[in-house]
Amino acid sequence: MERSLKVRPIENGTVIDHITKGKALNVYRVLNIGKETTVTIAMYVPSKKYGKKDILKIEGVELSEEDVNKIALISPNATINIIKNRNVVKKFKVKIPDFITGILKCTNPNCITNIERVSGKFKVEKKNPLKIRCIYCEKFLNTIEIPK
Repeated sequence: MERSLKVRPIENGTVIDHITKGKALNVYRVLNIGKETTVTIAMYVPSKKYGKKDILKIEGVELSEEDVNKIALISPNATINIIKNRNVVKKFKVKIPDFITGILKCTNPNCITNIERVSGKFKVEKKNPLKIRCIYCEKFLNTIEIPK
């Protein structure tokens, strides 16, 4: 007898689908979702398109543009589904923006963003593989850490 676990659909909120396998917890961490919010995380789910994928369901939350940009940096193939009354009312694929403001921090300790209270601003030079350059010091980021 084959058994399967069914996850109930959310009434209102956001479903982030096609997250790169193993990255759902990274996405969850950068979104700063409240402690009382119901969240369902499915990891390494079979996918016809990608082999394996992760899924994140967030009850009662609609994401901001900044949140969507954070997701795009972690998982550029992710899809966002906005749910209202158990129906998908909006569906879109995340896009890495051409410019990133306020999300990332420059890794150059001598950059003005690390010396003074200046928000980080970066130009996306290449999207695949991802290459991002600070507009202040022109240093490429070697690693991308998205603060919570």
